[in-house]
Amino acid sequence: MYLVAIGWLYVGMMMSVAEAMHPDGTVLGAIVTFFLYGLLPVALVMYVLGTPLRRKSRLAREAQEDAAARAAGAAAMAQSPASIEPDAGGHSASAAQTPGITPVRKPD
Repeated sequence: MYLVAIGWLYVGMMMSVAEAMHPDGTVLGAIVTFFLYGLLPVALVMYVLGTPLRRKSRLAREAQEDAAARAAGAAAMAQSPASIEPDAGGHSASAAQTPGITPVRKPD
């Protein structure tokens, strides 16, 4: 895969050199030729062809992070006491919530 990319860049470079050395050619035209015929297509093809490898490495990294989180969770469970004391504070378990709509009764 890399050999084809190197060959394509070589051809693009030779095209840009030919553009620069031509009596009607310019250096700006050579630069544009190298980017449009050489560098841009190679970068696009390499990005598309590298997608499965990036996906595989991402999934492996996520699996490794998941395993580390599970191990940390198991270690935390092993170190915690068998029973947890209930909250002995005088505060309610959750803050009082005001309802969004006030209940309205039907008039009698």
